[in-house]
Amino acid sequence: MTGERDRGRGAPGTGDTAEGRGDSADEEGRVRRLDRATVDRIAAGEVVTRPARVVGELVDNALDADASRVEIAVDGDGTDRIRVADDGHGMSRADATRAVERHATSKLAPDGDPVGVDSLGFRGEALAAIAEAARLELVTSRGDGVGTRVVADGTAKPTGKVDDERETAVEPAGRARGTTVVVEDLFATRPARRESLAGANAEFARISSLVADYALANPSVAFSLDHDGSATLSTPGTDRTDALLAVYDRDTASRSTTVDASVDVGSSSVGVAATLAYPSVTRATRDHVRVSVNGRPVRNGRLAAAVREGYGRLLPDGREPVAAVDVSLPPDRVDPNVHPAKREVGLRDADAVAEAVASVVEDALTGADLRRSADVATDLESALDPVGEDDGSRAGAFADADPIGVFRDLYVLVEAGDELLAIDGHAAHERVNYERLARAFDGDPVPTATLDPPATVSLSTDEAAAARAHAEDLAALGFETEAFGGGTRRLRTVPAPFGRTADADAFRDALAALSGTGSGSARDARDDLLADLACHPSLKRGDFSDRSREDLRHLLDRLGECDRPYACPHGRPTVLAVDEGTFAAGFGRDR
Repeated sequence: MTGERDRGRGAPGTGDTAEGRGDSADEEGRVRRLDRATVDRIAAGEVVTRPARVVGELVDNALDADASRVEIAVDGDGTDRIRVADDGHGMSRADATRAVERHATSKLAPDGDPVGVDSLGFRGEALAAIAEAARLELVTSRGDGVGTRVVADGTAKPTGKVDDERETAVEPAGRARGTTVVVEDLFATRPARRESLAGANAEFARISSLVADYALANPSVAFSLDHDGSATLSTPGTDRTDALLAVYDRDTASRSTTVDASVDVGSSSVGVAATLAYPSVTRATRDHVRVSVNGRPVRNGRLAAAVREGYGRLLPDGREPVAAVDVSLPPDRVDPNVHPAKREVGLRDADAVAEAVASVVEDALTGADLRRSADVATDLESALDPVGEDDGSRAGAFADADPIGVFRDLYVLVEAGDELLAIDGHAAHERVNYERLARAFDGDPVPTATLDPPATVSLSTDEAAAARAHAEDLAALGFETEAFGGGTRRLRTVPAPFGRTADADAFRDALAALSGTGSGSARDARDDLLADLACHPSLKRGDFSDRSREDLRHLLDRLGECDRPYACPHGRPTVLAVDEGTFAAGFGRDR
């Protein structure tokens, strides 16, 4: 990569030159070849692994160039064409030419230390690696004269020169200040790499999610993302709330709060700037906790856990928050060299930094309007249609049990022979609904309900990309959707296997599960989805006080017909038992 990120100094970027700093280093140029010792220290193999990686490297360069606007356009899955344009500091001709060479960078001195570098990138590898795997065209200008066009074509035949180098074409070009990089025919000479990629929609979904990460981490920069000529994301570059609105939707942005705080940690301070959705806005998976360090989106389990820790018990069980948190640290406390993709970073005093993040999040949520409301399904008859044989011949596990009451408006008390059973009514209802949906999904089509008129659902950019990528799987689950402009989808049908239609939250859960953001097999993801769908219509605390003994009997019958009646789909127990001997011993009686 090339360029230097230097907030407040107007640092030149992609292929950093000396303009704006008042020195006279232009003749020699700012892009330099690294010495062999530094090359050996930072070398980590090929940088380019998939189209999203190309986008990330080019966005890094644009941000290092102090760009206020970054425009990304992608054709197909990204192997056809990727275009990234910025309005940052451009390059001189000498620097632009050298920027596509291996081990040439403006971000390190020839013998520099990559740890503590104050930029998003430091390897000096990205443009050269991209150029080796594709046709790369770079057009750049410092805005003070004629610009430069450089073409390095990795798809062309080698020239036979030393190190198998290919010709690089350099010529004058007109452009306003900034840099545009166009990458075409990615992996054209590497068919195995192309074949290892997912489908076009899935690859673009990766790109969309990554750009959304950058937009939330850098809210003062205006980002735009086009796919096959259609705009899919546009942020205004104003503030954090507007960025959240562009990436998610108006409902999420309106139910959020922002915070910008500094916490002393040892001899330095930790800055935490965040947009936090209220706990009434949740998702089924953890990938909506977006963490960045010094403006770079990263994966750091400790920091993400700290964000969730800050929410504490405000979150409903099994739900995850929506949050974008940027942590500012001195460069010497961050090591971006722990992972080739630079998506993971090492932090000095990581536990102390995490504690600072958790405290800031907790304080920001204190006193906010965190009220939650939810619809509750109470149609017990339609929700608990029998799943056994029509003649009822299938024996149930609770055939001889007799419901005798309800405790704390949730626990069904049941007399069963010599035992007193306490049944978690919600968990039991979840198990029934889960097995009915699982049977329907494995065999017959999932029962659906048609929405007339269709409902509109606002999705984040990566959710919208996932909806396109998994349209067939969603339809198999009963969600028939169509694009309705921007990040909005029209929901025509929804699953209705319980006598109650699913809602927008269930649709988002389906997207999360089918996107494979968690671990495990595709079947594991499907089972997680079914468990979440089963939860939505299940009876909850507050629904049992008015249940008749006949209603409770229905619940026992349906639970008894389940294959695994003694655990809910999330693994919690449904039934606890106390035998008569326990009571006798407690009261000092003989049995």
